[in-house]
This record gives sequence, structure tokens and C-alpha cells, in this order.
Amino acid sequence: MNILVVKANNRPATDAISSKMYETFMNHLEGVNVTTFDVFAEDMPYLGQDLFNAFGKVESGEEMTDIEQRILAAKQKAMDAFSAADIVVFAFPLWNLTIPAALQTFIDYVYQAGYSFKYDENGQLVQLMKDKKAVILSARGGVYSTPETAPLEMATTYIKNVVGGVFGMEIIDEVIIEGHNAMPAQAETIIADGLGKVEAAAKKLSAVTV
Repeated sequence: MNILVVKANNRPATDAISSKMYETFMNHLEGVNVTTFDVFAEDMPYLGQDLFNAFGKVESGEEMTDIEQRILAAKQKAMDAFSAADIVVFAFPLWNLTIPAALQTFIDYVYQAGYSFKYDENGQLVQLMKDKKAVILSARGGVYSTPETAPLEMATTYIKNVVGGVFGMEIIDEVIIEGHNAMPAQAETIIADGLGKVEAAAKKLSAVTV
């Protein structure tokens, strides 16, 4: 089994719960091939005209600029990592109601017609990643699971809509740690309970039972 862990927080685990979730997951994963794709450590230019210029120059054989070469290489690296994985684990925080920009760029790289989805002759979406599975590990300091606050949450909701809805991946586990900033008196318990669920999620994927 090949597992790709997309790490989307560059804050230390002492300060960031989603980073702690990533560390906990990695520390309890055994017996599988695991690769980390750290979106903050990679050279990942934003999706824009540079990419489309690069596509055009590949077709015409023109020489590409540095930024065009970089974004084409970065996109291919992300797609190669995604393609090689049986299971993709996303570890990320809720920042300002959504995902970090670096994670958005990773999604932009793999969100491609003909690669992760396509349209059939009737214009209907066809999911092309049904053979893959996904795990979501995310942290948010506030509470976004109530009927009143859920519409504001655009991080896990977005990832689930993309990988599950558009790509067709089966989401086999989801661990959300929330409310530790909003309820500081309960923070220690909230975090400990959440990390226990992360540990359990890792052990479920491990080929070696521990």
C-alpha cells in the first residue's frame, strides 16, 4: 500500500494542532510505504497564466521562461505523487474559514480534466479517481460543527467536495479537532481525544497491528 500524506501546515507541532496531528499519524503508521508531500516546502507557483503559457510553449516547442518551467515541473511532481498513491491523507488547518493557500495550489495542480475527472458525451462529470481513498485530518480552533456555524466552514467541506465529489475518491476516515481555542478550559481534553482518533486512524492503515 502506498500512502501519500499531504502536509499543509509549516507551523511547529508545539503551536499548531494540525501539525501535531500529522506527527501523531506518522508516528503510528507502520508496515506501509508512506511519502510526505509538504506543500510549504515545495516550489509551487500559483495557478495562472504562466501555466497556460507553458502548455502553449510545450505544444509549439518554444523556449519556456523560468517561471513557466517551474510551474510545469511543480504541477507534474504533484500529479506524479498523487498518481502513485493508493491512499491520500490530507493534514491541514482551517485558516480564515478555508484551507492554506499552499494546499489550494496543490489541489489546483491535480484538479485537471482528463486526469482526476472528465466529462462524457452528454456533458456529465465522470470521476477518474475511484480507485483511490482519502483520509482527512484537520484542526480548527473554533467550533464549526453546529447548524449555525457549519455554513462558514470551507476547509474540510472543500476538500471533501473535491476529492470525494469531483475526483470520486472514497473518504475512509475523517478526524476533526475543533474548539480548543474557543474553549480553553477544555482544550487539553479536546486535543487529547482528537489525537487518540488520529492514532487509531493510522493503526487502521498499518499493515502491522500494534
